[in-house]
Amino acid sequence: MGNRVTRGDFEWVYTEQPHTQRRKEILAKYPEIKTLMGPDPHLKWIVSGMVFTQFLACYLVKDLSWKWIFFWAYAFGGCINHSLTLAIHDISHNVAFGNKQAKWNRWFAVFANLPIGIPYSASFKKYHIDHHRYLGGDSLDVDIPTDFEGWFFCTPLRKLLWLFLQPLFYSLRPLYVNPKAITRMEIFNALVQFSIDLIIYYLWGLKPIIYLIAGTILCMGLHPISGHFIAEHYMFLKGYETYSYYGPLNWLTFNVGYHMEHHDFPSIPGCRLPMVKKIAAEYYDNLPHHQSWIRVLWDFVFDDSIGPYSRVKRLCKLAKES
Repeated sequence: MGNRVTRGDFEWVYTEQPHTQRRKEILAKYPEIKTLMGPDPHLKWIVSGMVFTQFLACYLVKDLSWKWIFFWAYAFGGCINHSLTLAIHDISHNVAFGNKQAKWNRWFAVFANLPIGIPYSASFKKYHIDHHRYLGGDSLDVDIPTDFEGWFFCTPLRKLLWLFLQPLFYSLRPLYVNPKAITRMEIFNALVQFSIDLIIYYLWGLKPIIYLIAGTILCMGLHPISGHFIAEHYMFLKGYETYSYYGPLNWLTFNVGYHMEHHDFPSIPGCRLPMVKKIAAEYYDNLPHHQSWIRVLWDFVFDDSIGPYSRVKRLCKLAKES
């Protein structure tokens, strides 16, 4: 458990991200892919069902002992909450109501945020736009670990701890790497979230609140679904900075595993990304991809060639906002 990661820095490149050029080539060859863009009519109903399922669970767990609170938070509620964060990811691309109803998407993301227990959706959208626009961008893409993370979490035991603390790093890293002014939507997100938390506490006590928040933290840390955090952009093979996953957990995660396809076409909802792969098969079938998120986590911890430094980084010019 003491082998140190062999990498001592990020993989610096001096090329543009590959998704822009591939998108142009695919659209030129398969213009019918444009018909896949647009809102997913089922997303709002699926998300609403998940939110109300968690509210029902809050009522059901209010009298359980603490050990069962944490068990169900990890085994059930946290899985739903992690799935909701990936629904919020989809919604951040306006696929719930379409680009013409941008505010509806933002408000619906706040609704999807409610079982997570902590305000998250508005801040996520603010930074996720940069992740797509400046993929790997130094000081712009806050999905990339800091130098401290790469330096310190360099042994199997420390990498395991880093996976467990992943929610903490994801929430605090943007404030250090690329701090931005608080928006009105973030304030609205927080007011709505804490109001619902207080209502749940008033109705059923503290245990449902712990059930929600503990589920979020546990299942975004060391959990099979959390393999997607590592699988998406950590460089398992030199020269490749984005990877897809085509396994069964896509059913629970709004097809976030189709990540190569998502970065090529971020305006296509997750439910239609498998169709992108089917139509433009020659662009994706020969690219390296993952078959198991559990195997991804195992390799990340025990392979001494992989660690937080295993990310592609580039210098990006800040685009002018219109």
